[in-house]
Formats: sequence, C-alpha cells, structure tokens
Amino acid sequence: MTLTAIALVVMVIAVLGSAVERKVDKLNRRTAQLTRKVDLILEHLGIQEPQPELAPVRALLTEGKKIHAVKAYRELTGADLKEAKEAVDRMG
Repeated sequence: MTLTAIALVVMVIAVLGSAVERKVDKLNRRTAQLTRKVDLILEHLGIQEPQPELAPVRALLTEGKKIHAVKAYRELTGADLKEAKEAVDRMG
C-alpha cells in the first residue's frame, strides 16, 4: 500500500470513529434526560424504588469472600463491575 492509501484509510477510520462517538454521546444525553424524567414521575407519585436485600452480600463479606460479594451484589442490583466493587468496599 502506498502512503496515500494508508493515510486515506486512517482518515476514514477517524471520521467513522468520530461519528460513532457523537451518536454515543447523544444517546447518553438522552438516557440521562429520560432517567431524570422517570425519577420526577416516581417522586411525584410517591413511589420509592425498592432496595434489594443485601444480606447475602454482607454474609459473603463476613466470610472474607469479597470477590463473591461483588458478584452477588451485581446479580442482586444489576450494577456494573466498578459500581458493585465500590458499593462492596463501602459496606466492608
């Protein structure tokens, strides 16, 4: 491949990457807006989001099984790995 062809491929990849990034940012903003609206509706109706029972997570922490506790927290709450680890760290 010539240097021009390589440069062209790199430019096309950069443009496509930029377009994808813009779409992801737009979706993130829209998700945040919808989350705020749902929170306002729940607050207006006086509905509280049920909190999961975290006793199994605490029991695993007591046994010194932190990794298992993080996994259990994720299963109970639907949290991502980082959020679950931070929550378990606060519990411990």
